[in-house]
Amino acid sequence: MKSVSLFGIHFFRGMVNDVRQRLPYYVPDWTTDALNYRIVPATIYMYFANILPAIAFALDMFSKTHNSYGVNEILLASVLGSLLFAVFGGQPLCIVGVTGPISVFNYTVYEIMVPRGTPYFQFMCWICLWSMVMHFIIAITNAVNGLRYVTRFSCDIFGFYVAFIYLQKGIQVLTRQFERSDSEGFISIMIALLVLIFGYLCHIIGNNSPLFWRPIRRFIADYGTPLIVVFFTGFIHIGKLRNYDIQRLPIGATFVPTAGSTASRPHGWFIHFWHDISVGDVFLAIPFALLLTILFYFDHNVSSLVCQGREFPLKKPAAFHWDFFLLGICTGIAGILGIPAPNGLIPQAPFHTISLCVVKDRRVGSAADDDDDSHRIEDGIDDDDSGSDKFESVVVKVIEQRVSNFAHGLMILGTMSRPLLVVLGLVPQAVLAGLFWIMGLGALQSNGVIQKLYFIFKDRSLTPRSDPLRRVRKRSLYLFVAFELIAFGATFAITQTIAAVGFPAILLGFAAFAILLPRIFEQSELEILDSATASEFTMQSVTGGGGGGRPSDSSNSSSGGGSRECDIDDYADVRRQSEKDAPVRNDRSTDAELSLSVADAIERGKRSTIARRRKSRSDG
Repeated sequence: MKSVSLFGIHFFRGMVNDVRQRLPYYVPDWTTDALNYRIVPATIYMYFANILPAIAFALDMFSKTHNSYGVNEILLASVLGSLLFAVFGGQPLCIVGVTGPISVFNYTVYEIMVPRGTPYFQFMCWICLWSMVMHFIIAITNAVNGLRYVTRFSCDIFGFYVAFIYLQKGIQVLTRQFERSDSEGFISIMIALLVLIFGYLCHIIGNNSPLFWRPIRRFIADYGTPLIVVFFTGFIHIGKLRNYDIQRLPIGATFVPTAGSTASRPHGWFIHFWHDISVGDVFLAIPFALLLTILFYFDHNVSSLVCQGREFPLKKPAAFHWDFFLLGICTGIAGILGIPAPNGLIPQAPFHTISLCVVKDRRVGSAADDDDDSHRIEDGIDDDDSGSDKFESVVVKVIEQRVSNFAHGLMILGTMSRPLLVVLGLVPQAVLAGLFWIMGLGALQSNGVIQKLYFIFKDRSLTPRSDPLRRVRKRSLYLFVAFELIAFGATFAITQTIAAVGFPAILLGFAAFAILLPRIFEQSELEILDSATASEFTMQSVTGGGGGGRPSDSSNSSSGGGSRECDIDDYADVRRQSEKDAPVRNDRSTDAELSLSVADAIERGKRSTIARRRKSRSDG
């Protein structure tokens, strides 16, 4: 398949390049690169992190759409997203499922359209079909290149919003427990707090503690949260707690739509979108489809960006154009099946990458650490004798493959069968609330908004001189944080009203506002406050060698395909140059050295390759 040029737009170019760059890795994604133990804990953790929050969103849609959606619809949507992107996706690290924003969108559409007599499932199907067409247009015309303007400013605001929604959702789940009795409500609060405390302790011990042997710490980090869910599911049956009827997760019949055989859904899983809907309503779905497309353009691409952040030493290219085209197909299928349209999940997507990281410990402040980045600890024996007792965990590589995403999708599909569905129905809703808090706090801990607020309130005398934020003027720091909080407040406020269906426009608004930041802040300050989310290597899919964020040379990339974009020859040259620049691995080299050197070489290689090509073209 070749790109076609018309009116200065190179149709299909981004998709073609994505497929050609990613295709050589497809077989290793299933075979050699998948032969690693990290896949097991990543699969198990993603199963719990995806399915339980999705069911909580199902509870919202179940009550606010008068039983139109239930657990089976949410499970099937999660299966569709997981399997489709694991098998056909360009970036299988991105976890796809049912998000909070799409649940808000679905029940807001219900509140607007059903009172006027519009059949809900047919109307939602037309929204998804129109949105599918819009996804195709955006991907084919290379409009995903606009992603290069999405920086940490936009990602941090959206991540902060999603994390706050998770905390709010946990509280909402607990408030429902008081509808039956106060005693059961207070017991549920106790269980949720215990889940939060033990879950956070597992996080601390597994990632930031010198306690225990490193394999034990890693086991706690990998399996702590799933084991806590299992333990507290049985905890309600211990002692006098058995005398209380603690609310559990609701389940339905196996593989049957929640509203199946009813007047609103008489044909089961297949929606007859051409029946009982007027032509006017068919075209009325277009503005709703536009809002859904804007939401997915931002939500899915930000999820993909964050799970490929520059803190992860990834070695395989991204495929933003192809993935957005595939998301359009997924959206259309979801509409025909009458299920919520899945898309990229925050914070599950970056959590998936984190769970696939291979981590090693090294001593902080040692002489070897200052002079030699290869200093390491092997078999529990430290080869440095500096006397420092502080350690840090270093990510040396990420297990990039498709098996964990595919396997957790199959596990969710198996959950739709009767035996596992009954087991799922044993989980107390209080455990779900605690899991929401664990994930929300985990997302906030690494969020840029929280980190800046922490710096503001921190004792300056205890702040290291090496902290980059110390090089930013207080006025600029306060103003930047104020912009982020205002954008978050606007996003959160609109989702609490009937106008929530329009909140994708708010997301697009503050993403566009980020383009104006260079006129407000000095460039040196923006490099600290609002750096690129992903590395140049990852962003090459949409920048053609630029860095993500604000490209300084507009001739190097184009959002519409009119100027020069990334092509496969550039990518190959970059890889060859990086291999040439990378040092030869000796007997004492580690995976950390190799990963870091290749990443640095890729950065140098891209710059030198682009400069060489520009010079040759100007000479020609």
